[in-house]
Amino acid sequence: MSSRPAPLIPPRVRAVLVRVPFLVSAVRFVRRGPLARDRNLLITLAVLALLIGVLAAEVSTEWFSPSLLILVTLVGGLQLRLRSLVALLVAVGAALGYVAATLGAGRVGLGLLVTIGFTTVLAVLMARTRGKLGVQGLRGDAMLLELRDRLKSQGELPPLPKDWGAKVVLKQAGGSSFGGDFLVSMRDGDTVEIALVDVSGKGVDAGTRALLLSGTFGGLLGSVDDFLPACNSYLHRQRGDEGFVTAVHLRLDLATGDYTITSAGHPPVVKFDAGTGSWQVASAKGVVLGVVPDLHCEPDTGTLRKGDALLLFTDGLIEQPGRDIDAGLDRLLGEADRLLPSGFRDGARALVNAMASGHNDDCALVLIWRP
Repeated sequence: MSSRPAPLIPPRVRAVLVRVPFLVSAVRFVRRGPLARDRNLLITLAVLALLIGVLAAEVSTEWFSPSLLILVTLVGGLQLRLRSLVALLVAVGAALGYVAATLGAGRVGLGLLVTIGFTTVLAVLMARTRGKLGVQGLRGDAMLLELRDRLKSQGELPPLPKDWGAKVVLKQAGGSSFGGDFLVSMRDGDTVEIALVDVSGKGVDAGTRALLLSGTFGGLLGSVDDFLPACNSYLHRQRGDEGFVTAVHLRLDLATGDYTITSAGHPPVVKFDAGTGSWQVASAKGVVLGVVPDLHCEPDTGTLRKGDALLLFTDGLIEQPGRDIDAGLDRLLGEADRLLPSGFRDGARALVNAMASGHNDDCALVLIWRP
């Protein structure tokens, strides 16, 4: 039998404490209710604000500057709910009023008032945003970081045998952690499946939808035989017009090198043929996802032999305002001829940087080869 843990407060001390007037009621008030943390922090910050005001007025403004109220307001904006923040702002205003009434309005300068006013507006905006999300403190930022890390982990290819190589390069618009291009992949024995998806829009604007679809598409990959038609059925059932989605799906047999490519409105996959030393454009075609109820894809099949490679990419690499897509594809293949012979692994990022220079768009590239 397990013994009961020893109490934090010895019984004799507890017997003395319970006799202290109002102590038990105060402890119960502090620990009561789901909003206890918010209430306790409000009480602490409000008392601190009033204490700063009294000490600044009665002791010294050098040791206890009224500008410390800026920090109190900022902490409240980061941690408190909107209603609690309003109560804290009342306490901050009372502290400033007491300093002005005691030492004169000149001791509370215009610069301090403007700074506190600006901080107040910022704090209210942060509290309102967290209120809409239904989270407290900095949990909303932590959730975004977790989602970002999950999307990043899904974009990593599974380990491949030693006689295969692969490289993934994702470059989001504006250097953001979120974007409209994402990758999902899985490996089951000798079969590897890769799906490169492009959501309309760029940067953070498309990032939220990409986060949602990455989970859905990741669950479908490897679970259904017809991956892109299943994705199309899901998108077609969704209500509203949230823009288009293109995707390309690769199923590769690592034992034989045989592959099948299906595409839904996505830029074509290109294959490097080591025998001829040239790039060949795959013939896979299909309609953009979510437009028609039944998606019909024209697949392209082939075999990767020693030295061959497949290059999957999004339109951010070849599409620029005022330039034809075919011209962008020709430039991509020209840059590939120049950069990739030095090594597929090292040349992949150099290829993305060369194609993405001069414009701001989401770019993604997947290069898989057989050394």
